Parts: sequence; C-alpha cells; structure tokens
Amino acid sequence: MGASVSRGGTKRGGIVGINVTPMVDIMLVLLVIMMVSATYIVSRSLKVELPKSASSDESTQSPATVQVNKDGKFFFNQDTAPLSEAQLTTKLKELHAENPDVSLVISGDTSAHHGDVVHVIDLAKREGVTKFAISISEEKK
Repeated sequence: MGASVSRGGTKRGGIVGINVTPMVDIMLVLLVIMMVSATYIVSRSLKVELPKSASSDESTQSPATVQVNKDGKFFFNQDTAPLSEAQLTTKLKELHAENPDVSLVISGDTSAHHGDVVHVIDLAKREGVTKFAISISEEKK
C-alpha cells in the first residue's frame, strides 16, 4: 500500500485511526433526546396507596368501588340497584366508620359526565374518605 499524495505533491500518511469524537457527540445528543422524551411517556395506570399490614397473615381489605353510569346513576360495590346521592353518602359514611384508611375506586362510564365523577370524589371527601383512585382500562389497538 502506498501513501496518498495531496494536490501539492507532498506525501501524507494513510489514515491510521478513527476519529470517534463526532460519534460520541451524536450519542450524547441522542441520550439527551431520550431522557427529555422519557418524561412525557404516560403511565398506563394511576398510582394508588395500598393498605399496609403489620403481619402477612392478616388479609387486607379490598377497596370499595363506586360506578357512575352514563345516566349519572351511582352503584356501590358491584350492586345492581342504583343508589341516590343520600344513600351513597350513607354508604360512604359507614365505610369510613368501619375503616378510616379505606380506599375508594371510582369507575366512570366513557359517556358519563365528568361532573358526576367529580361529585362522587367530593362526597367521599366530605365523609372522610381521602384515598381514592379512578379506574381505567387499557385501550385495545
């Protein structure tokens, strides 16, 4: 192999090493883009503070549920009969009296009004229930 010749007629040596500085710069830019975009990735579930137990032998109480259908009717713990606002308030009051650390999961129909779901949260707060979550389901693609 011969040495390369430049325009001026002087001899230069062949390329012996690879300059990795541009590759490192590109990798750092890609790393920064990945870190910034990772903060915008949405989680599929909502965080719920689970009940704590001192011993593993004791069974933990499952959270209570309130469903709001598209007509604005309330259903408590998988009951098939709808409850009025006063009946729901009474159930929430009894629930809090039994267990002050109770968790409430609210499931709203896709066609339910946002105000109805917020109203259930407001009723729960008034009765002392402070731990609640909104139930969601994963969308099929």
